[in-house]
Amino acid sequence: MKVRIERDELLTGLQRVQGVVEKRNTMPILSNVLLEARQEGAEIVATDLEIGMRGLYKATVLETGGVTISARKLFEIIKELPSGDIELTTGENNWTTIQAGKSQFKIVGLSSADYPALPAIEREGLTPLSGEGLLELIHKTLFAAGDNDARYILNGLLVTLINTEKKTTLRLVGTDGHRLAMAEHEMGQVGGKGIPQEIKAIIPKKAAQEMRRLLEEGGDGEPLIGFAKNLMIFRKSGLLLTSRLMEGNYPNYQQVIPKEGGKKIVVNRIELESALRRVSVLSRDKASAVKVSFVPGKMTLFSSSPDYGEATEELSAGYEGEALSSGFNARYLLDVFGVMDGESVTLQIETPLSPCLIQETESPGFKCVVMPIKI
Repeated sequence: MKVRIERDELLTGLQRVQGVVEKRNTMPILSNVLLEARQEGAEIVATDLEIGMRGLYKATVLETGGVTISARKLFEIIKELPSGDIELTTGENNWTTIQAGKSQFKIVGLSSADYPALPAIEREGLTPLSGEGLLELIHKTLFAAGDNDARYILNGLLVTLINTEKKTTLRLVGTDGHRLAMAEHEMGQVGGKGIPQEIKAIIPKKAAQEMRRLLEEGGDGEPLIGFAKNLMIFRKSGLLLTSRLMEGNYPNYQQVIPKEGGKKIVVNRIELESALRRVSVLSRDKASAVKVSFVPGKMTLFSSSPDYGEATEELSAGYEGEALSSGFNARYLLDVFGVMDGESVTLQIETPLSPCLIQETESPGFKCVVMPIKI
């Protein structure tokens, strides 16, 4: 293999795959990236056997072929090189020479023949989506998904794609059992022919994080999404991301979301967020426990710790019911307010031990539920 490629082009491709590459050293080749020189350009591929990413980049191919190289080391080298052309040449035993101006590196490579193949993808049956809409949905739900939760299925996002003759609606749900976030968005476009009316799939958190990174890059063209057997396919401007779907039954999230009709409190989001940050400084343990009390026209936050002391803060709030107190993990509430954009938020609580439903007028498709804790 011999290929000449612009440094920034190669750096972009390597940057995109850093999150996909396997960090644990289970199979040495999985910490490598596959570089393939084809007539149409240089292809950069990475996989951890669950998630795969493939992209084609502009390059002058002097000799076709392929090699796999440490993704991290190659990225670190290219990052330090100045702008300009870089020449990559593979020699005996897959040793690869990187030549850029007066700099030269020789690095160990492994045979491209040993690299796991990405699944074959059909181009049909993909649904076009609004890139901004999808990015917003991921942003509003990803924080609530589990992180290495013992209940494996909670470490993913439930994706529901609803197709009708007039529109396509996408709904994402994330939960770790302590809080739940649901967001939906009308994508405004009709899905392609032969697409089922409703598709449900659970995608790993890592796949959603990679989709978010690609969407944040912006660029031309709307993304396409599709599901086949046990696979999610995501295409965006020449890039292909595939992910295995998670198998199992997702919890019945509709049961968890309180119905309309509980006691409602309207409060300024930024004021509440700031007050929570201050009061939670003195909360006693990992649970970041804060007592939240409501009386007509007012809301009080209180935290205490036998080692440090106590903190109290009052806020004005739109509330007309009887006095009510509950306890919450301040971190969970702050995570919710952090993904909101509106000026005010509505909290809905039925009893001191019932879940709290959090909504904002600006995003009618977004609902978040936080479970209370005993204080």
